[in-house]
Amino acid sequence: MAASASMEAPEAQQPSLKRAIGPKLLILFVIGDILGTGIYATTGKVAGKVGGALWLPFLIGFLVAIVTAASYVELVGKYPKAAGAALYTQRAFRLPFLTFIIAFMVMCSGLSSASAAARAFSGDYFQEFTTAIPPTLIAILFILALAALALRGVSESVKTNVVLTLVELTGLAVVLAIGAWAVLSGDGEPSRLGEFESSGGTGFALMTSVLGATALGFFAFVGFEDSVNMAEETKDPVRTFPRAIFTGVAVTGTVYVLVALVSSLLVDYRVLEASSGPLLEVVKAGGVAFPPKLFALIALFAVTNSALINIMMASRLCYGLANEKVLPPGMGKVLPKRRTPVTGIVFVTAIAIGLVSTGEIEGLGDTTAFLLLCVFAVVNVAVLVLRKDPVDHSHFRTPTALPVVGAVTSVILASPLSERASDVYIRAGVLIGIGILLWVVNKLWMKFRHEPTVTRGSSGSSAGNNNGNSNNSDHSG
Repeated sequence: MAASASMEAPEAQQPSLKRAIGPKLLILFVIGDILGTGIYATTGKVAGKVGGALWLPFLIGFLVAIVTAASYVELVGKYPKAAGAALYTQRAFRLPFLTFIIAFMVMCSGLSSASAAARAFSGDYFQEFTTAIPPTLIAILFILALAALALRGVSESVKTNVVLTLVELTGLAVVLAIGAWAVLSGDGEPSRLGEFESSGGTGFALMTSVLGATALGFFAFVGFEDSVNMAEETKDPVRTFPRAIFTGVAVTGTVYVLVALVSSLLVDYRVLEASSGPLLEVVKAGGVAFPPKLFALIALFAVTNSALINIMMASRLCYGLANEKVLPPGMGKVLPKRRTPVTGIVFVTAIAIGLVSTGEIEGLGDTTAFLLLCVFAVVNVAVLVLRKDPVDHSHFRTPTALPVVGAVTSVILASPLSERASDVYIRAGVLIGIGILLWVVNKLWMKFRHEPTVTRGSSGSSAGNNNGNSNNSDHSG
């Protein structure tokens, strides 16, 4: 390795990412990535769309998530690289523009999710303790603190994630325990579980209400796709990822459906809809003397976990895309001692700080879900296309029907049939427009960088004159 490194330019001498994540740690990482802001902050808004049958959108969301997760498991097994969906898109379609847009949508989805978490952190749960600090300032300081932790190192970040995951699981266990006690005590209204609320009676209006609730509720399931960006920091990723992703989605899906059942049993959906801390309402209604401030503290840890992981994943995506020449090489700069993607962390932190002032929790969460549903549709198609590209090692293979179902359901949930608010489409459109602008700028920059060496080969002897980019020349065109 030292010999080959000496042939490359300084930019190509970046240290590799550290493989610090084992099987158990990855399972907890996936669970922690999925759990958090969605279930703690948007449950009430989902109830407002569908009524007392709050459990149904979460059940449908779980089924959509597990189908798409199978596609990700197959692809990360074939290509254990850090760039995730962007890498799969490029290999399947060989369209650099589409690759960039998918990459940018994934990055923006992670950052809008982190921004939603920051807003949730600075909202009612934090105000249970004090209202003296402006929420926007709290959200910005929150993002900066997580960026500092991400810079410190992947091991520290993932271990922090494990602690926060256990805390947020404890919070959901409290909700389930209170619900079980209430049901055994004869409290709760089982009739609410079959009540549907729609804007226009029955039939088509009821279907669109359920789709709208599922689309928003799907925000609670996003996160499993982020874990594939940790492939270069995971020990034996081909063997580790199938168990980790399927276990993570199954555990969180089961917990979500049970929490939704308990929430509807104990609290009217109108009360849930009006609260930005819906699970706190469930705790208060359960008839058990559990301190509200303690639960609020648990909820703060939960949304912290969501934001931390999204900051980590977006920065790893920058690193991976820089290595794939989708972003300039400077975006792949690694902090030498800590071996963390320093440029990527700074870049995504700046965007996240900008996003915390662009919308409320529901709007940012729905934007996250919409962007990822579009990405999931492309990834599910990419799985089928890449069946023509065998690799020289064994890996998980999903049944062919599942990517088809995943693509169709993703398109339906991303469509106007889901009664999504117009500001979500506007926000997503603006973000994609920014992405297109960045694509043009990057294309011109790369053309300028490569023009002096366009007639040279990709041998190691030209690496010095090509600033370390010759080893990526096979990805062009």
